[in-house]
Amino acid sequence: MDRFKGKRVLITGATSGIGLAGAVRIAAEGATVIATGRDEARLDALRSKLPPSATVLHNDAARPEDVDILARSVAAAGGLDGLWLNAGFARVGPIDEVSSEAFDLIIGANLKGPILQMAALTGHLRDGASVVLTSSTSAYEGLPVASLYAAAKGAMISVARCWASALGHRNIRVNTLVPGPIDTNFRDFMEPDVRNAFEADVTSRLALPRVGTAEEAAAVAAFLLSDDASFVTGSQYSVDGGQVMH
Repeated sequence: MDRFKGKRVLITGATSGIGLAGAVRIAAEGATVIATGRDEARLDALRSKLPPSATVLHNDAARPEDVDILARSVAAAGGLDGLWLNAGFARVGPIDEVSSEAFDLIIGANLKGPILQMAALTGHLRDGASVVLTSSTSAYEGLPVASLYAAAKGAMISVARCWASALGHRNIRVNTLVPGPIDTNFRDFMEPDVRNAFEADVTSRLALPRVGTAEEAAAVAAFLLSDDASFVTGSQYSVDGGQVMH
Protein backbone atom coordinates (compact mmCIF):
# COMPACT_ATOMS: atom_id res chain seq x y z
CA MET A 1 0.00 0.00 0.00
CA ASP A 2 1.15 3.54 -0.78
CA ARG A 3 -1.39 5.53 1.24
CA PHE A 4 1.31 7.97 2.37
CA LYS A 5 3.29 8.33 -0.84
CA GLY A 6 4.48 11.92 -1.19
CA LYS A 7 3.40 12.80 2.37
CA ARG A 8 5.41 13.88 5.40
CA VAL A 9 4.32 12.60 8.81
CA LEU A 10 5.72 13.53 12.22
CA ILE A 11 5.39 10.98 15.03
CA THR A 12 6.44 11.88 18.56
CA GLY A 13 7.44 9.15 20.99
CA ALA A 14 8.37 6.83 18.13
CA THR A 15 11.23 4.87 19.65
CA SER A 16 9.13 2.12 21.23
CA GLY A 17 5.69 0.57 21.42
CA ILE A 18 2.84 1.91 19.33
CA GLY A 19 4.81 4.88 18.03
CA LEU A 20 7.62 2.65 16.77
CA ALA A 21 5.19 0.26 15.10
CA GLY A 22 3.44 3.23 13.51
CA ALA A 23 6.64 4.84 12.26
CA VAL A 24 7.74 1.59 10.60
CA ARG A 25 4.33 0.98 9.03
CA ILE A 26 3.74 4.52 7.80
CA ALA A 27 7.25 4.71 6.32
CA ALA A 28 6.64 1.38 4.58
CA GLU A 29 3.48 2.88 3.08
CA GLY A 30 5.48 5.64 1.44
CA ALA A 31 5.67 8.50 3.95
CA THR A 32 8.68 10.61 4.68
CA VAL A 33 8.72 10.17 8.45
CA ILE A 34 10.01 12.52 11.11
CA ALA A 35 10.26 10.57 14.35
CA THR A 36 11.18 11.75 17.83
CA GLY A 37 12.25 10.21 21.11
CA ARG A 38 14.36 10.82 24.21
CA ASP A 39 16.61 7.77 24.54
CA GLU A 40 19.73 7.88 22.37
CA ALA A 41 20.13 4.10 22.16
CA ARG A 42 16.52 3.70 21.06
CA LEU A 43 16.91 6.56 18.58
CA ASP A 44 19.87 4.77 17.02
CA ALA A 45 17.85 1.56 16.83
CA LEU A 46 14.96 3.44 15.23
CA ARG A 47 17.24 4.85 12.52
CA SER A 48 18.13 1.31 11.51
CA LYS A 49 14.44 0.42 11.12
CA LEU A 50 13.47 3.39 8.92
CA PRO A 51 14.47 4.27 5.35
CA PRO A 52 17.21 6.85 4.68
CA SER A 53 14.57 9.47 3.88
CA ALA A 54 13.41 9.49 7.50
CA THR A 55 14.53 12.07 10.05
CA VAL A 56 15.06 10.89 13.63
CA LEU A 57 15.26 13.63 16.25
CA HIS A 58 16.10 13.73 19.93
CA ASN A 59 13.16 15.66 21.34
CA ASP A 60 11.39 15.60 24.71
CA ALA A 61 7.67 16.46 24.77
CA ALA A 62 7.98 17.46 28.42
CA ARG A 63 10.60 20.16 27.73
CA PRO A 64 9.03 23.44 26.51
CA GLU A 65 12.38 24.53 25.05
CA ASP A 66 12.32 21.48 22.75
CA VAL A 67 9.07 22.65 21.14
CA ASP A 68 10.76 25.41 19.16
CA ILE A 69 13.50 23.02 18.06
CA LEU A 70 10.86 20.65 16.72
CA ALA A 71 8.98 23.44 14.96
CA ARG A 72 12.16 24.66 13.27
CA SER A 73 12.92 21.14 12.05
CA VAL A 74 9.44 20.80 10.59
CA ALA A 75 9.65 24.22 8.93
CA ALA A 76 12.99 23.29 7.35
CA ALA A 77 11.48 20.05 6.06
CA GLY A 78 8.61 21.90 4.39
CA GLY A 79 5.51 21.26 6.48
CA LEU A 80 3.41 18.26 7.48
CA ASP A 81 0.63 16.16 6.02
CA GLY A 82 0.28 14.15 9.22
CA LEU A 83 1.02 14.72 12.90
CA TRP A 84 0.77 12.01 15.52
CA LEU A 85 1.24 13.37 19.06
CA ASN A 86 2.02 10.05 20.68
CA ALA A 87 4.75 10.72 23.26
CA GLY A 88 3.87 10.11 26.90
CA PHE A 89 4.39 7.80 29.85
CA ALA A 90 2.52 6.50 32.88
CA ARG A 91 3.16 6.52 36.61
CA VAL A 92 0.69 5.36 39.22
CA GLY A 93 0.25 5.82 42.95
CA PRO A 94 -2.38 6.39 45.65
CA ILE A 95 -4.11 9.74 46.07
CA ASP A 96 -2.19 10.70 49.18
CA GLU A 97 1.12 10.33 47.35
CA VAL A 98 0.27 12.88 44.67
CA SER A 99 2.77 15.73 44.85
CA SER A 100 3.44 18.92 42.97
CA GLU A 101 6.48 17.26 41.41
CA ALA A 102 4.47 14.24 40.27
CA PHE A 103 1.74 16.51 38.89
CA ASP A 104 4.23 18.55 36.86
CA LEU A 105 5.93 15.40 35.57
CA ILE A 106 2.83 13.52 34.42
CA ILE A 107 0.80 16.50 33.21
CA GLY A 108 3.87 18.02 31.57
CA ALA A 109 4.69 14.97 29.47
CA ASN A 110 1.16 13.80 28.67
CA LEU A 111 -0.80 17.05 28.31
CA LYS A 112 1.22 20.27 28.44
CA GLY A 113 3.85 18.98 26.04
CA PRO A 114 1.47 17.85 23.28
CA ILE A 115 -0.60 21.03 23.61
CA LEU A 116 2.49 23.24 23.23
CA GLN A 117 3.69 21.11 20.32
CA MET A 118 0.36 21.49 18.58
CA ALA A 119 0.42 25.25 19.16
CA ALA A 120 3.85 25.49 17.55
CA LEU A 121 3.15 23.08 14.69
CA THR A 122 -0.36 24.11 13.61
CA GLY A 123 1.02 26.71 11.23
CA HIS A 124 3.17 24.03 9.59
CA LEU A 125 0.25 21.68 8.90
CA ARG A 126 -0.77 21.67 5.26
CA ASP A 127 -4.44 22.12 4.46
CA GLY A 128 -6.03 18.68 4.46
CA ALA A 129 -3.59 17.29 7.00
CA SER A 130 -4.51 14.79 9.70
CA VAL A 131 -3.68 14.93 13.41
CA VAL A 132 -3.87 11.99 15.80
CA LEU A 133 -3.51 12.21 19.58
CA THR A 134 -2.75 9.16 21.70
CA SER A 135 -4.97 8.96 24.78
CA SER A 136 -5.67 5.87 26.93
CA THR A 137 -8.55 3.84 28.29
CA SER A 138 -7.30 5.04 31.68
CA ALA A 139 -9.46 8.10 30.98
CA TYR A 140 -12.52 5.86 31.45
CA GLU A 141 -11.42 3.09 33.78
CA GLY A 142 -11.44 4.98 37.08
CA LEU A 143 -8.37 3.16 38.37
CA PRO A 144 -7.77 4.32 41.97
CA VAL A 145 -4.01 4.73 41.47
CA ALA A 146 -4.05 6.44 38.05
CA SER A 147 -5.66 9.81 38.76
CA LEU A 148 -2.93 12.04 37.29
CA TYR A 149 -2.39 9.94 34.19
CA ALA A 150 -6.13 9.51 33.63
CA ALA A 151 -6.66 13.25 34.01
CA ALA A 152 -4.04 14.01 31.37
CA LYS A 153 -5.32 11.43 28.92
CA GLY A 154 -8.96 12.42 29.46
CA ALA A 155 -8.03 16.02 28.75
CA MET A 156 -6.42 14.99 25.47
CA ILE A 157 -9.75 13.62 24.27
CA SER A 158 -11.42 16.96 25.01
CA VAL A 159 -8.58 18.92 23.43
CA ALA A 160 -8.84 16.90 20.22
CA ARG A 161 -12.49 17.84 19.82
CA CYS A 162 -11.65 21.53 20.25
CA TRP A 163 -8.87 21.31 17.71
CA ALA A 164 -11.14 19.47 15.26
CA SER A 165 -13.57 22.40 15.45
CA ALA A 166 -10.83 25.00 15.18
CA LEU A 167 -9.12 23.48 12.15
CA GLY A 168 -12.03 22.08 10.15
CA HIS A 169 -12.13 25.13 7.89
CA ARG A 170 -8.70 24.07 6.62
CA ASN A 171 -9.94 20.50 6.11
CA ILE A 172 -7.55 19.39 8.86
CA ARG A 173 -8.89 16.39 10.77
CA VAL A 174 -8.12 15.71 14.45
CA ASN A 175 -8.87 12.37 16.07
CA THR A 176 -7.87 10.41 19.15
CA LEU A 177 -6.43 6.92 19.46
CA VAL A 178 -7.46 5.27 22.74
CA PRO A 179 -5.32 2.18 23.40
CA GLY A 180 -6.19 -0.29 26.11
CA PRO A 181 -3.98 -3.21 27.18
CA ILE A 182 -1.30 -3.27 24.47
CA ASP A 183 1.88 -5.35 24.63
CA THR A 184 4.53 -2.63 24.82
CA ASN A 185 7.13 -1.47 27.35
CA PHE A 186 4.63 1.10 28.65
CA ARG A 187 4.13 -0.66 31.98
CA ASP A 188 7.79 -1.50 32.53
CA PHE A 189 7.78 0.71 35.62
CA MET A 190 5.85 -2.10 37.34
CA GLU A 191 7.59 -5.09 38.91
CA PRO A 192 7.26 -8.08 36.53
CA ASP A 193 4.97 -10.06 38.83
CA VAL A 194 2.77 -7.01 39.45
CA ARG A 195 2.60 -6.28 35.73
CA ASN A 196 1.72 -9.88 34.88
CA ALA A 197 -1.02 -9.98 37.50
CA PHE A 198 -2.39 -6.63 36.34
CA GLU A 199 -2.52 -7.68 32.69
CA ALA A 200 -4.06 -11.05 33.56
CA ASP A 201 -6.80 -9.32 35.52
CA VAL A 202 -7.49 -6.80 32.76
CA THR A 203 -7.56 -9.32 29.92
CA SER A 204 -9.85 -11.68 31.83
CA ARG A 205 -12.55 -9.00 31.60
CA LEU A 206 -12.18 -8.16 27.90
CA ALA A 207 -14.57 -9.16 25.15
CA LEU A 208 -11.41 -10.26 23.30
CA PRO A 209 -9.51 -11.81 26.22
CA ARG A 210 -5.91 -11.08 25.27
CA VAL A 211 -3.39 -8.27 25.19
CA GLY A 212 -3.28 -6.38 21.90
CA THR A 213 -0.16 -5.75 19.86
CA ALA A 214 1.52 -2.46 19.10
CA GLU A 215 0.97 -3.18 15.41
CA GLU A 216 -2.80 -3.50 15.93
CA ALA A 217 -2.95 -0.09 17.59
CA ALA A 218 -0.63 1.46 15.00
CA ALA A 219 -2.88 0.18 12.21
CA VAL A 220 -5.76 2.27 13.55
CA ALA A 221 -3.54 5.34 13.89
CA ALA A 222 -2.37 4.84 10.31
CA PHE A 223 -5.99 4.69 9.16
CA LEU A 224 -6.78 7.96 10.93
CA LEU A 225 -3.69 9.65 9.47
CA SER A 226 -4.51 8.46 5.97
CA ASP A 227 -7.00 9.74 3.41
CA ASP A 228 -9.05 6.61 4.11
CA ALA A 229 -10.39 8.58 7.09
CA SER A 230 -11.07 11.72 5.05
CA PHE A 231 -14.50 12.32 6.64
CA VAL A 232 -13.52 11.40 10.21
CA THR A 233 -12.77 14.14 12.71
CA GLY A 234 -13.38 14.84 16.39
CA SER A 235 -13.69 11.10 16.99
CA GLN A 236 -12.01 8.64 19.33
CA TYR A 237 -11.07 5.14 18.29
CA SER A 238 -10.55 2.56 21.01
CA VAL A 239 -8.11 -0.30 20.44
CA ASP A 240 -8.81 -2.17 23.66
CA GLY A 241 -10.39 -5.54 22.96
CA GLY A 242 -13.73 -4.20 24.15
CA GLN A 243 -12.48 -2.93 27.50
CA VAL A 244 -14.62 0.20 27.70
CA MET A 245 -17.02 -0.25 24.75
CA HIS A 246 -17.87 3.43 24.45
